[in-house]
Amino acid sequence: MVISIIRTILLYIIIVFAVRMMGKRQISELQTSELVVTLLMSNIASIPMQDTDQSMLSGVIPIMVLLVFEIVISYLMMKQTKIRQLICGKPVVVINNGVLDQNAMKELRISTEDLYEQIRQKDVFNIEDIAYAVLETNGTMSILKKSAKETVCAEQLNLKTQDKGMQTVIISDGELAHSSMQFCGVDRKWINIVLDKEHLPLKDVFIMTCNQQKEYQIIPKERK
Repeated sequence: MVISIIRTILLYIIIVFAVRMMGKRQISELQTSELVVTLLMSNIASIPMQDTDQSMLSGVIPIMVLLVFEIVISYLMMKQTKIRQLICGKPVVVINNGVLDQNAMKELRISTEDLYEQIRQKDVFNIEDIAYAVLETNGTMSILKKSAKETVCAEQLNLKTQDKGMQTVIISDGELAHSSMQFCGVDRKWINIVLDKEHLPLKDVFIMTCNQQKEYQIIPKERK
């Protein structure tokens, strides 16, 4: 039992390392090659986890080979468009100026329910409002609304707005996030001054966010 637990933990660490090495895109949006490698890794890792008679190397070596292979393939796809199209395919326009391309739908084997689900997730409820809808190689839908249906922005109204920067979490559950503090240009001394003003100790802060203008928001921990 102890050996199985140790093997499981080690293989978990190796899989996490391998996924991180494949890049951040692997975590969120899987391309075809990445999905295949991820499935193979999980299947290979399960063998030495379940069968203690199998050597750990019988799981680790194939995983490392797949990792190197995926990195090489990713590099080749980055350099050669034809290789990328061969492995991942290419984006397909399914809606053009409010007109649905039924032939493209049939080739992609997308049902009308799937199509409407994807466009609703983009806050669009009428196909006629869409200038272009493109099905990307990772299966997500990119949508460009017609100009008349776009939300009016400050630039179009000739309004001057102040860019306050991005709001980031600098305290999470009583712990300081030093990289976010550096991004916002604040230090521990500034945080202590703010917390003293709010009469809150660091350990009682659930979330504290801040932007580059040093505008902050604090959510205290709920008392049990």
